[in-house]
Amino acid sequence: MTANLLDFDIEGLAAFCAGLGEKPFRATQVFRWIHQRGASDFSAMTDLAKSLRDKLAVAAHVAAPAVISQHASADGTIKWLFDVGGGDAVEAVFIPETDRGTLCISSQAGCAVGCRFCSTGHQGFSRNLSTGEIVGQLWFAEHFLRKHLGRDTRVISNVVMMGMGEPLQNYSALLPALQVMLSDHAYGLSRRRVTVSTSGVVPMMDRLAADCPVALAVSLHAPDDALRKQLVPLNLKYPLADLLGACERYLEHAPRDFITFEYCMLDGVNDSAEQAQQLVRLLAGYGGGRSWCKINLIPFNPFAASGLLCSPPQRVQAFAQVLIAAGLTTTVRKTRGQDIDAACGQLAGDVMDRTHVQERMQRLRTVQVVRAPVAVAGAAL
Repeated sequence: MTANLLDFDIEGLAAFCAGLGEKPFRATQVFRWIHQRGASDFSAMTDLAKSLRDKLAVAAHVAAPAVISQHASADGTIKWLFDVGGGDAVEAVFIPETDRGTLCISSQAGCAVGCRFCSTGHQGFSRNLSTGEIVGQLWFAEHFLRKHLGRDTRVISNVVMMGMGEPLQNYSALLPALQVMLSDHAYGLSRRRVTVSTSGVVPMMDRLAADCPVALAVSLHAPDDALRKQLVPLNLKYPLADLLGACERYLEHAPRDFITFEYCMLDGVNDSAEQAQQLVRLLAGYGGGRSWCKINLIPFNPFAASGLLCSPPQRVQAFAQVLIAAGLTTTVRKTRGQDIDAACGQLAGDVMDRTHVQERMQRLRTVQVVRAPVAVAGAAL
C-alpha cells in the first residue's frame, strides 16, 4: 500500500523523502505542490527531478476522502459529506463572511462524549480520523473553492475544529494536522485563526498548550457540576474546577489573551437569569481578576432525539445582558447553514456506532437519577 502524503506534516514528509534517498529540501517542494497548489499528480510537479517523480508515483499518493454530497445554503454556507470508508462518513462546513472564510472540520467519525444537545453525539462513535482525513477536508475545500470562485489566492482564512468528534481524543492525528495548517509551506494560517474546540479533556489541553498552542474554545454549557455532568458527560471525569484550572494554564501559552467558552442555550435548562449570575460567579473565581474569557452563546438547533428546545431569543438576550453587565465579553452566535443541517450541533454524517454510546449513556442517566436526582426546570434530563 502506498503512503498518502496528506498524512504527513513537513517533518514527516522529510523523513519519508529521506527513505527514498532524497534531501530535505525536496520534501518542502513536494509539500508546497500539494498544499499551496493543490496538486495530486506527481507528474505535474515540474520542478522535481524526474527520478523523484517516478519514485513518488510508485511509493505514494495524494488523496482526500471522497465527496459523497455537497449542499449549499441560501446564506452561502457549503456542507460536504466525505466518505471515510468502513460505512462511515463525516461532514465539513465552509462559512463565508465579508472579512474571512471559515472551515469547520471533523476529527472523528462520530463522537463518544455524548453531549445531550449534539446530534453527532447521538450517532455514537466509530473511529478516529487519520491526519490525512483531517487535512484532506481542508485540502479539498480550499482548492475546490479557489476553482469555484475563480481565485488563485487563499480562500479559507480560519479553521475551527468544531465538526464531528472530540479533537483532543484524537490527539496523535490532530497535532500533525495542526502543524500542516500553520506551516508557511502549506496554508500559512495564524495560530489565532486555528481553533480547537474541546468538551474538556484536561490532560490533553495541557499537552496542546505545550505542543501547539492555537486558539481554544471550551464547551461549557452549564454554570455548575450538577447540570453540566448531565449535559456534558465528560464532566464526570473532569469537573469544572479541573477544567477551569486547565483553561488558566492554557492562557500562559495561548496566541490570544482569552479562552472562548461555548454555551448552548437550552430552553428551561440552563438559560435563567439566576444561572447567568451563577456563571458570572463561577468565572470570576479564575483569571486572577483580569478579563480572561469570552462567552459565545449558541442558539440550540433542535433535533428530535434530544428532547430539548432552543431558548427564546428574548431569554438569550436577557442572559447575555447579565454577563455583559458583569464585564464579561459576550456574543450571540449567528446561526448559519441551518437549512442544510450545517449549523452548530447539527452535523451527524453517517456513523456506525460501535461503542453503543446511547445504551451506556441511558444506563448512566438511570444510575444518576437513582443515586442523586437533580431537578432541572423545564426538562427531564
